[in-house]
Amino acid sequence: MTLAEIATVVGGTVHGDARARDVVVDGAAYVDSRQAVPGGLFVAVVGEQVDGHEYAAGAHAVLGSRATAAPTVVVADPVVALGRLARHVVDRVDAIVLALTGSQGKTGTKDYLAQVLATVGPTVATLGNHNNELGVPLTVLTADAGTRYLVVEMGARGIGHIGYLCELAPPRVAAVLNVGTAHLGEFGSREAIAQAKGEIVEALPAEGTAVLNADDALVAAMATRTSAAVTTFGADGDVAWRGLELDELGRASFDLGHAGEWRPVRLQQSGAHQVLNAAAAAAMALAVGVPLARVAAALSAAADASPMRMELHERADGLVVVNDAYNANPASMQAALEALVAIGARRGRRTVAVLGEMRELGPTAYDEHVGVGRAAAALGVDVVVAVGPEAAGIAAGAGDEAIVTAGRAEALAWVRENVAGADVVLVKASRGAALEVIADGLLAHDVEGGSAR
Repeated sequence: MTLAEIATVVGGTVHGDARARDVVVDGAAYVDSRQAVPGGLFVAVVGEQVDGHEYAAGAHAVLGSRATAAPTVVVADPVVALGRLARHVVDRVDAIVLALTGSQGKTGTKDYLAQVLATVGPTVATLGNHNNELGVPLTVLTADAGTRYLVVEMGARGIGHIGYLCELAPPRVAAVLNVGTAHLGEFGSREAIAQAKGEIVEALPAEGTAVLNADDALVAAMATRTSAAVTTFGADGDVAWRGLELDELGRASFDLGHAGEWRPVRLQQSGAHQVLNAAAAAAMALAVGVPLARVAAALSAAADASPMRMELHERADGLVVVNDAYNANPASMQAALEALVAIGARRGRRTVAVLGEMRELGPTAYDEHVGVGRAAAALGVDVVVAVGPEAAGIAAGAGDEAIVTAGRAEALAWVRENVAGADVVLVKASRGAALEVIADGLLAHDVEGGSAR
């Protein structure tokens, strides 16, 4: 599109020299100048600490709230304008939009679904967990006329948020994975979270499909909030599984079933909780006509697509490190701890959980951290390393087997000195805790002259 066309769509004005209106944007949109795209559109956002306009030098073209040295479409609010541009593109390309939300499992499910759909047609999917009012339109703007499927992860920080995102990318298939306690501090109750998450099924057309977790009562109840067809997934859902087994690295094998047909699946990712994510992805793919046999084969071949989510690594001396440091909430902590214990039991290894804070839990935060520590103790985790004062509740809940450290540096020093090749270590916390430095530090640590891998 030319800047003149973009200005018409978003209600802006082109600023620059006489040729500015004819500048053609044929690359993706981006908001980080360090990730500039040739021929792309730099969206200059004014944040709390950084003003994007100050980094516009050298950009091919800019969407901003004031003129820059580059050809610029000036609007009142660049984020709103970005959303309008995304909706324009969605309406122009003939892609089927599949959207999903949930308190946990969104990114894993999105990655499974994208890899399944890619076996039958060109697919664009949310990168990482870019699931907000910036991430969703940036994802949409990577689609083109050849895109057949557009997989969009949607997050919510308040009532109306997902409804707005669905205006930018109206779904034909929409899934709600679960309603947990992530962001409880912002919503106040699980019922309020359910109200917000359910906006995704309210956005469906009558000919669409809602994909709902049959094992979550708050999600299953959302069937009454849509006139679309409803497909469920879960232990007793329309899409179900049987014969679940875990190998020595906690990877699940099972039969995936739908409408009386069963197909074998062997996932490459660790953790029994991945089965629910895979079933949700399967239900969404089935809703757009992908045969069950192809779904099962694609799930079995699906590789890790997003970093720091149950990443399995093995050091040269045999130490297994599970890097799940991208995010955390009480439910995902429980799932990761269960996976850790399963790996330890299969291999006869000592289990070490290096755990940091879970954010955005509101006034129940300390109790939720205590609950994680108690869960670790109940599951039989051998050692819990609590990282930083924010994770003090985890140590309190874990009891005598807990090691309390002041922060990342002290935690890394402790595990380097106290774990060995016969152990398995889980590293997990909310994104802001940045515990990946501990996982990376362990893997980079030279052991008796050997090299890590």
